[in-house]
Amino acid sequence: MMKRLGLLPKLIIAIILGIIIGRFMPAVFVRLLATFNSLFGNFLGFVIPLIIVGFVAPGIAELGAGAGRLLCITAGLAYTSTIISGFFAFGVSTTLLPRLINITENFAAANPEEKLLKPFFTVDMPQLFGVMSALLIAFILGMGMAMIKEKTMYNFLSEFQKIVQLVIERIIIPFLPYHIAGIFANMTYAGEVARILSVFGKVFVIVIASHLVIILFQFFIASIYSRKSMFSSLKNQISGYLTALGTQSSAATIPVNMECAKNNGISEEIREFVIPLCATIHLSGSTITLTTCAIAVMMLNGTPVTLSGMAGFIFMLGVTMVAAPGVPGGAVMAALGILQSMLGFNEAQLALMIALYLTQDSFGTACNVSGDNAIALIVDRMAGHLKSPDNMAVTK
Repeated sequence: MMKRLGLLPKLIIAIILGIIIGRFMPAVFVRLLATFNSLFGNFLGFVIPLIIVGFVAPGIAELGAGAGRLLCITAGLAYTSTIISGFFAFGVSTTLLPRLINITENFAAANPEEKLLKPFFTVDMPQLFGVMSALLIAFILGMGMAMIKEKTMYNFLSEFQKIVQLVIERIIIPFLPYHIAGIFANMTYAGEVARILSVFGKVFVIVIASHLVIILFQFFIASIYSRKSMFSSLKNQISGYLTALGTQSSAATIPVNMECAKNNGISEEIREFVIPLCATIHLSGSTITLTTCAIAVMMLNGTPVTLSGMAGFIFMLGVTMVAAPGVPGGAVMAALGILQSMLGFNEAQLALMIALYLTQDSFGTACNVSGDNAIALIVDRMAGHLKSPDNMAVTK
């Protein structure tokens, strides 16, 4: 029965069970979960650099290989849209969240030694290399593979990517609900869970509203440039939005999204190129969610949130989203490294980020794929100005 449940229902059940355990069970049960959290958290920390290398390097190589102007245009539009979404989320979050979160109170995750129960034992799992080292290695390998156009290293890293994705699919995702249950059990025992859950609801509403606003903005710009009706384009996108909402996967939505593009009058060559590519590199909805949730966790923690401090995170997030694996919660998995290295998130804060993100993952995916078609409208219009047939002969 549990195997048939999606990740979101499992997460909700885990949160409820965690609260029950923390409220009614003896401390020994909470410490058992805290021990599991320690082991799982250390393993997650070990895997984070491997996720970055395994997904960023091949992703950059694929963008560089056989590029041409159309690929550069599409990638540039996707990155620009992602960055705009991140800064939009920053503006909305810093305006609304201070009114909803009491930032004068310190969140328990900031001082776990004071409130949270300790595990029975810990096992150190040191990373092979740091997060920034992983990013540098990924950029160097990715750009190098794109330039030399040899297949040996690319094939190796592609297989390595599959191994890392298996780790995510077979270990991290299945055990994630237990990790979340342990975090909430410990927070409940520490008396923090009521405030956290109240913030969950507020953040959820802000994130969904931000998604809808950015979709309207993307199609507004696209309709002006492409000279097509914004309302007709949005109407045609409904089936793609609902499919993404149900499947929670950009990849699974590609066939329906391509049909949406066809209904919008986008040429076959462009829609068969832009839609699959943007399903990988354009994650505006995920960026909105990650930025908003990160700011919420920082405010809960009493950490100052500044534009200068978040700007680098948003710009790097736009690049890291290329590494997001095609599994539920893939974007937050790919972002764990920069959350840890650039914002200084600890294990409990990373777990909260995962929980916050996964509660709305399907809405973020729906926003992502909707933006893909807005980009396709723009690229289709631009392609009309590219006279050379070579510029249209792109491959997926």
